[in-house]
Amino acid sequence: MLSIERLGPDVLQLRMSTAAGRAVGYGVSAYVTRGVLIDTGCPALADRMTAWAREARPRGVLVTHAHEDHAGNVDRMVALGLPLGAAMATLALIAQPGPIGQYRQVVWGRPRPFVARAIPFEDPALQLMHTPGHAPDHHVVWDEERATLFAGDLFLGIRVREMRPDEDPRELAASLRRVVALAPETMYCAHRGAVADPIPALVRKAEWLAEMMGRTESLIRAGWSDRAVTREVFGREQAVNYVSGGDLSRVNFVRAVRRGVV
Repeated sequence: MLSIERLGPDVLQLRMSTAAGRAVGYGVSAYVTRGVLIDTGCPALADRMTAWAREARPRGVLVTHAHEDHAGNVDRMVALGLPLGAAMATLALIAQPGPIGQYRQVVWGRPRPFVARAIPFEDPALQLMHTPGHAPDHHVVWDEERATLFAGDLFLGIRVREMRPDEDPRELAASLRRVVALAPETMYCAHRGAVADPIPALVRKAEWLAEMMGRTESLIRAGWSDRAVTREVFGREQAVNYVSGGDLSRVNFVRAVRRGVV
């Protein structure tokens, strides 16, 4: 399903979901501002996104990171002749997508390798800013003139306990603080939509991460196992851990903290 909603004078939200995604409460949004498409959505909706882009003809495409729910239709957009802006690391990951879990394939579809040559795209009003943590290649799109942040997966919510194996809560907290310093007045999240009063929300998330990392590190230094720390700090694993085969789990948060403990 693809639905389109105008959120402001120059912001469109392209909300996407599959039947499997709706069953578990997952959806994702791309945005259009200044005539530029930010993210391309999931491969399961490739035909609908292609039809929309063929009619709307955005000036260009910016991609926040390589996960399939954000970069899943890059190949389709480039095939339409749309210029593409993304970090080199993101382009490399799109060109050779690694294996993903069955649950991701069911919810978002299987990503396709991106092999075409794209026309490079930049817009001086829309800055791609590196904000690692959720993924090493993660970027936000910052519109300084309008004090508007297109956050990709930087925010997602304040108390997000489940993480993927390659997420890094320390880097995420640092990225959140760096974005707070920009003083955004408006923020659009890929999974939460428009976030009212973004600065307090971003600060609370950074503070919550710092608190959880502190508690986790203390127990690790005391000799606790990853599983024991997880139960003490975050509670028992939820259904998503088992559905994802452990790819999206609370223990991944603890393991990420342990990697930084000297």
